[in-house]
Amino acid sequence: MYNLNNRTAVVTGGGSGIGLAIAKRLAQEGARVVITGRRQQVLDEALATLGENAVGLVADVSSASSLEALYAEVKRLFGGIDVLVANAGGGVHAPLGKITEEQIDQQFSTNVKGVVLTLQGALPLLGSGSSVVIIGSTSSMDPGPTMSIYGGTKAAVRNMVRSWTAELKGTGIRINILSPGPTNTPSLREAFGGDVEAGMAFLTAKSPLGRIGEPEEIASAVAFLGSDAASYINGVELFADGGASQS
Repeated sequence: MYNLNNRTAVVTGGGSGIGLAIAKRLAQEGARVVITGRRQQVLDEALATLGENAVGLVADVSSASSLEALYAEVKRLFGGIDVLVANAGGGVHAPLGKITEEQIDQQFSTNVKGVVLTLQGALPLLGSGSSVVIIGSTSSMDPGPTMSIYGGTKAAVRNMVRSWTAELKGTGIRINILSPGPTNTPSLREAFGGDVEAGMAFLTAKSPLGRIGEPEEIASAVAFLGSDAASYINGVELFADGGASQS
């Protein structure tokens, strides 16, 4: 549907969950895909499902030196980046009164600092016509109980994208944020602990469509934003949540 032939895409946190689904879809659209993550074993398992046009490179998005090494290798292999997907991130459930310094530092380091460093390090490899997709979350406006820090990091990312859209004026680089709602991944189910059934029922009831999302549906939206079909879309936050955050 979206022609990404002869284009290079980098997907951070591409070894599992939504990131892996995004990598698969971009590869299906013809892109050369580079997935990153902190564990080689996870990347190797993901690569087995992605085909010959995929490469896995270990990188930590919270480390500028790690990203510098990543982008040097991407430049050596492919010369530049056409689609950059800043997907790496995560959240920790903790109620007010029990939030630890470690939890705050961990989430802001990956979800905010990591996004800044991911984009900043990639700038020399991004040219006119390239697309940056930042994976946000509906938690930026509706975090729910125990997710205040995670929601805060995603709200910060949304505001950074507003600023970066203006700063990238004249470069031809598009930047958008895609904010998924609850998505059917192992990490979502793990977050509910021993009460998965009740948690899924709550999220299903909240959705105007009567269900949560699938990783492939998020990936489809990323493929659109990364392609020429979205060539005049810039600086938006696209919610992929079945309408739940609007109700």
